[in-house]
Amino acid sequence: MAEIVCGIDEAGRGPLAGPVTAAAVVLPHDFPTGILADSKTLSPARRESAARVIRDRATSWAVGWASSEEIDRLNIHHATLLAMRRAVEGLGVRPTRLLVDGLFVPEAGVPGRAVVRGDASVHEIMAASILAKTARDAWMVSYAEREPGYGFEKHKGYPTAEHRAAIARLGPCAIHRRSFHF
Repeated sequence: MAEIVCGIDEAGRGPLAGPVTAAAVVLPHDFPTGILADSKTLSPARRESAARVIRDRATSWAVGWASSEEIDRLNIHHATLLAMRRAVEGLGVRPTRLLVDGLFVPEAGVPGRAVVRGDASVHEIMAASILAKTARDAWMVSYAEREPGYGFEKHKGYPTAEHRAAIARLGPCAIHRRSFHF
């Protein structure tokens, strides 16, 4: 049986608001890896372009989420692992091995290995990094229409001076993580 490697990465551990998002990606052997990089190093336009290619050409991909309420209840570490497990469970194929950016591997019934800075060195993790970031950013931009005034479409919930000023002015909204310090 051929090995099916799944890369996993997350976006949204550090923000004060919104979900944490994880992506799981299985790439075919002929994937154009030249478009891949750590999502944080790509411009928004290059990230979106790469995300379209990944969604079109990946063998399988899925995005998993953990809400701000789950983050507050479980803590950000366990909520991140939950989002990762949900992403793996959403795949259309059963991977034989997980490669996860960072220090921890989610319990997903599949053997895995954590790869520090894997988002800069492992193609499957790079692809997952791009999908997680673009999915979360799109969610935050969409949510900004429901809660105008916070600037979510700009800072995506991260603790910028503008975001902190909006919280001081408006108070926290439904997606603010109550367990985080504003």
